[in-house]
Amino acid sequence: MDINYELYKVFYHVASTLSFSEASKQLFISQSAVSQSIKTLEKKLDQTLFIRSTKKVRLTSEGEILLRHVEPAMNLIQRGESQLLDTGANRGQIRIGASDTICRYFLVPYLEKFHREFPRVHIKVTNATSIHCVELLESGVVDFIVVNTPNAHLGNVVTTKKIHSFRDVFVGGSSFSHLKEKPLSLKQLLDYPLLMLDKKSTTSEFLHSLFQQHQLDLVPEIELSSNDLLIDLARIGLGIAFLPDYSLPKDQKDLFVVPTKEVLPMRSLVIAQNSQMPSSKAMEAFLSYF
Repeated sequence: MDINYELYKVFYHVASTLSFSEASKQLFISQSAVSQSIKTLEKKLDQTLFIRSTKKVRLTSEGEILLRHVEPAMNLIQRGESQLLDTGANRGQIRIGASDTICRYFLVPYLEKFHREFPRVHIKVTNATSIHCVELLESGVVDFIVVNTPNAHLGNVVTTKKIHSFRDVFVGGSSFSHLKEKPLSLKQLLDYPLLMLDKKSTTSEFLHSLFQQHQLDLVPEIELSSNDLLIDLARIGLGIAFLPDYSLPKDQKDLFVVPTKEVLPMRSLVIAQNSQMPSSKAMEAFLSYF
């Protein structure tokens, strides 16, 4: 089927923004031109791609199917354009996927160093859980990701490089100060309210697996999407938080690590990239830090 690339380009922008007016701004064409392009594409495909109303635009099921194929293609084209413009490590862009915790407590010094050495390189960071980061990598939205392992979601086309080892710890505030010198077993920890990341994280998968290995059923008191919030709630005494040790505040006057009888396994931070995709010089320069 002979369909002009520009029609798919317009479709991608409308589907990404769910707005004909916003797509027209991004494409620097009139809104009527956007509407006409979508009508032409729908006629050629003999499918309705959008449901339009006065208040909002949404994709039909057929539109969602098409977007799943068009989005990776658009990302590949954009990446190719960037690499053609990237004549050296001093230009171009790098697109990184990482969780809030990894960004804040691990990546920031490296991002600062890279920006200082290569100020003309555009750095785009997308925050997502380690699980969702894999999806971003597979769809071509990011060039590489920094994630926790074990991560069962990393596929066969992904190559990884270990860059940091860490251990998870249980952390309590002053309300649980009586536990400072009292190592607890995992079973005994279940007697206390446990605070942890939600189920869409590798940290949650790891902790649930750890308890299951000891034939224990873990039912957390609170599940959140932010380690910073877990630290805040631990400080005010709502429970004992489960955190990677690299995210612990340097000033821990009001927090302490709850000792455990079982030695928790080490985990790793890795850089993962799609082995089927070439690396830009800017990306290679950043990865050389590790």
